[in-house]
Amino acid sequence: MMNGKTIVTIGREFGSGGRVIGEKLAEKLGIRCYDKELLTLAAKESGMCKELFETHDEKPTNSFLYSLVMDTYSLGYTTSSFVDMPINHKVFLAQFDTIKNLAAKESCVIVGRCADYALADYPNTTTVFISANMDDRIKRICRLYEKDPDKAKDLIVKTDKKRANYYNYYSSKKWGDARSYHLCLNSSLLGIDGTVDAILEYLKVKERYKKK
Repeated sequence: MMNGKTIVTIGREFGSGGRVIGEKLAEKLGIRCYDKELLTLAAKESGMCKELFETHDEKPTNSFLYSLVMDTYSLGYTTSSFVDMPINHKVFLAQFDTIKNLAAKESCVIVGRCADYALADYPNTTTVFISANMDDRIKRICRLYEKDPDKAKDLIVKTDKKRANYYNYYSSKKWGDARSYHLCLNSSLLGIDGTVDAILEYLKVKERYKKK
């Protein structure tokens, strides 16, 4: 474990193993990893129902009619500007707050959901993006979701587009662009465990130079 607090955010291409890398990294650091758990936490903290977070998870927009209907289920925040806000913005802000609260409270690994943008001002944050070769991603999705290669590739393209749109819509940066992150790694080159080790080494080097 590093000295002081350690926050690692992980952006990831679909099928690159980013979630597993986040979990294994957290385990080696002795801290918690938040992925889907973030949705439950944000729902609990905001008082909005969990289904809203699941429906809007890493999606930039939704139909106006749907937003109008779901607004009646929204609870918690009561300021007039918040009440008048589209539901997808409410969900994003609630997650944004939850991410900031987590980082203020504990060391952790956070997967996706613009966490690097939310924690841009947090000095102990290391932002990582995981990519992988398309063939490896297709094999992984075929194995995990029992799909044929064509359907797996289609799902990869659609999911990546959804994640990119979400990230680009809410942040001032570009999803997958090396300039948006501290460290970009291709998990095809090192494998899952090797990628985890590379992030750990980066954290050690960062800590060492911080002391100088």
